[in-house]
Amino acid sequence: MEYRDYYATLGVAKQASADDIQKAYRKLARKYHPDVNNKPGAEERFKEITEAYEVLKDPEKRKTYDRFGSQWKNFQGQGGGGGFPPGFENFTVNFGGGGGGFGGGEHSSFFDMLFGGGSPFGGGGRARRGGSSGFDLRGQDQEARIALTIEEAAEGGDRQITVSDPVTGQGKTYSVKIPAGIREGQKVRLAGRGGPGAAGSPAGDLLLKVELKPHEHFRLEGHDLHVTVPVTPWDAALGTEASIKTLNGALKIKLPPGTSSGRKMRLRGKGFPKPRGGAGDLYAEIQLVVPSELTTEERELFERLAKVSSFKPS
Repeated sequence: MEYRDYYATLGVAKQASADDIQKAYRKLARKYHPDVNNKPGAEERFKEITEAYEVLKDPEKRKTYDRFGSQWKNFQGQGGGGGFPPGFENFTVNFGGGGGGFGGGEHSSFFDMLFGGGSPFGGGGRARRGGSSGFDLRGQDQEARIALTIEEAAEGGDRQITVSDPVTGQGKTYSVKIPAGIREGQKVRLAGRGGPGAAGSPAGDLLLKVELKPHEHFRLEGHDLHVTVPVTPWDAALGTEASIKTLNGALKIKLPPGTSSGRKMRLRGKGFPKPRGGAGDLYAEIQLVVPSELTTEERELFERLAKVSSFKPS
C-alpha cells in the first residue's frame, strides 16, 4: 500500500501553520495547474498537491492523518502479527460487493484507506469514522466581489461577469442571475464554480459578494433612498414645481411657498425594492443654490431685496 507524505508533497514542515500550508499549495498549484502547464506529469502532480492540501487544510483531517501516518508501519504485518495503529480503533470499515481494493482511481491508496476509499480487504467499501463519512473532499468555496450600481442591484437580471481565478490569475466569465433588490454584502452562489475537489469529489462553490458603487445622486439607507433636490432661492420663496430623480425616472413635485433648505419631501414606495415585494421610501432633501456669478440686473435686484426685506434668519 502506497503511503504519501503530504507534508513533503507541499514542501512544508510537519509543524507548518495553516497559513504556510495554504501559501505552499497556492504556489505549487499555480505552477502545475492544467490551465497553465501542459507538460507531461503536470496534471498528475497537480492532483497530488490538491490531495495533500485537502487533508492538511482541515484540522480534523490533519489530526487523523498525523496519528495514522506516524503509525503506518503497524499495518505491515510482521509474521502475521501486524494490526491497526493505536487510535484507529474508533474507525469502522464497511464492506461492499464487487472488486476494488486499492490501486484504482486518481488518488493514492493511502488516501483511500484513511479518508474513504476502497476497503483494505478488497471489498470496495469505504473507511469512515463514527458511522458516517466525516471527511468531505469537496473543493473549497471561493469568494469574489461583484460591483453593482444601485439601479443594477434594484432591477436584478442576468449579467456576464469575469472573475480572476485565485490559482492561475486567469479571468473566467460566468452568466449570473442577480436577484432584484439585492443588498450590499449579500452573496450570489454559483454552484460548482469554486475550488476543485480531491479524488474526483465535487468542486466547491463560487460566492459573489455584492458591493454597491457610489452613486452620483442616490444614497441608500436600508430600503430608503435619499436624494438632494437643488432649488433657487426665488423658487423656494415663491413656490415651484421641482423635478426629482427616482429609480424609475424623474417625477414632478410641488414645493410650497417658503420652502427652506434642508426640508425633506417623502415619496412613499419610491425607494429601493424589498425582497418580498414593495419598496422603501424616497426622501428628497431641498438644497438652496445661489448663482456663483450675477448679472448687473440680478445684482441690482438682490441689492433692492436686501433693502426692502425685513426677514432675518433665526
